[in-house]
Amino acid sequence: MKSPESWTTRICLDASFVMQILTESVHGEQASALLEQWQLEGRWLIAPTLLPYEISNGLHQITRHGWLTPLEAQHALDLALALGIHLYGDPILHRHALELAEAFALPAAYDAHYLALAQRFDADFWTADRRLFLAVHESLPWVYLLQ
Repeated sequence: MKSPESWTTRICLDASFVMQILTESVHGEQASALLEQWQLEGRWLIAPTLLPYEISNGLHQITRHGWLTPLEAQHALDLALALGIHLYGDPILHRHALELAEAFALPAAYDAHYLALAQRFDADFWTADRRLFLAVHESLPWVYLLQ
């Protein structure tokens, strides 16, 4: 298998994208189809190390609201962890994320970690977060909105 550095196309996914798949949300079918296509093409799927934390929290929140049972949330988390998304995190990534959060006046630096990682690997970045997309897409043409 090739190393990630040799792949020509990488895809960075954020928690909002993955949650569409896990919760069968309005864009879940499209997100699942894209993920399957990328996996068949052998694309290198990446995310910052905070992805599982955000997914766990998202699943907990929807369980608290009664939209999933605790068992369904556990199964969804297992599915997320088995998607083959390669996780990255280091001090340089955090510093760059802080810079991007400031540059785009983002309300939190979490989202900027995905942007920083996508920039590092020259990857396309996919999100279901319209607010994030609208904040950055004019300056960052490699950011795509699931819609």
